[in-house]
Amino acid sequence: MNAQTPGKDGHRSGSIAVIGRPNVGKSTLTNALVGSKVSIVSNRPQTTRHRLLGIATFPEGQIALVDTPGLHKQEGKFSASAMSKVMNRAARGALEDVDAAVLVIEAGRWDEADTLAYNVLSDTGIPVMLVVNKVDQIKVKSELLPFLGKVTEGRTFASVHLVSALKRNGLEQLVRDMLALLPVAPPMFGEDEITDRSQRFMAGELLREQLMRQLGNELPYATTVEIERFAEEEGLLRIGAVIWVERESQKSIVIGKGGARLKEIGSKARLQMERMFDAKVFLETWVRVREGWSGDAAALKAFGYNE
Repeated sequence: MNAQTPGKDGHRSGSIAVIGRPNVGKSTLTNALVGSKVSIVSNRPQTTRHRLLGIATFPEGQIALVDTPGLHKQEGKFSASAMSKVMNRAARGALEDVDAAVLVIEAGRWDEADTLAYNVLSDTGIPVMLVVNKVDQIKVKSELLPFLGKVTEGRTFASVHLVSALKRNGLEQLVRDMLALLPVAPPMFGEDEITDRSQRFMAGELLREQLMRQLGNELPYATTVEIERFAEEEGLLRIGAVIWVERESQKSIVIGKGGARLKEIGSKARLQMERMFDAKVFLETWVRVREGWSGDAAALKAFGYNE
C-alpha cells in the first residue's frame, strides 16, 4: 500500500463497511463504486466468504469499501457450521476501525435478517447509511414510499438512497454522502489500486465464482478453491488450482461427463483472470476430496478462512 501525498484542501479519505443480509447485492454495489470487479458475484446467497477491500478513488476523495459476507442468524445446518461462524465473524469484524457503514437491503423486502444487520450496526455507534438496492425490479415505484416509511420508522440513518447497483443508477449522490462522512485526509492507496488482495487470492475467487454460478443448485457450499501455484513465466501466468469438495460423489459432479463441466468452469475462469490481470493465463485445475472440510476449523484455516 502506497499512501499518496495530500491533494487539494478538503480531500477526504476513510473506510466504509458494506453490510447486509445475504444476496442483497453488496458485492455488486462494491464493484460498481470501485468501477472494476474486485468481489465475485452470483445469484447464490453466501457467495462472498471473505472480508474484502475495494478501493474507490474520486477527485474529491477515496473510499475504502469493506465488502463482507452476508450476516445471518446461527440457525439451520449451514448456519451452524464452522464456515458460517467464520463468515459471520468476518462480517462483524469489518466494523472495527471503519468511519461509517452502508446497510444494503433489497427494495420491497425487510425481514429478520435485515433487522439483525441493522441492530449490529446500531450497536457500533458509527453513522449508518441505508442503501435500498434493486429498485429497478420494482415496477410500481409508488410502492417504495410506504416501504421506506416502514423501514425507517424507529431507526436512524445518516442518509437513504434508492439505487440499482447492477445498472449503476443512483450512485453519484451515494458517493457524495459517503465522502461527507469521511475525515479530511490524503488518499490511503494509489490511484490505480482497486483492492488490497493479491492476484493469487483473486485467481482463487474467480474460479470459485464459476463454481458457484454453474454448480450452485447442486453444490452450493461444498466447494472451495486452493491455489497451489501462481507463477509468471515469460509474460504468461501459470496457475494451478485445486477444487476441494467434501465427498467423492461431488467430485464427479464438478468434473462432469468426460470432464466437460470442469473444462467449461476452467475456461470461463481463465477468461476472467486474463481480463482482471491483463495477461495471458495458463490454468490447470484438479478436483480433490477432503471430507467435511466446511465443518472442520483446521481445514478452513488451511484454506484461508481465518479472518
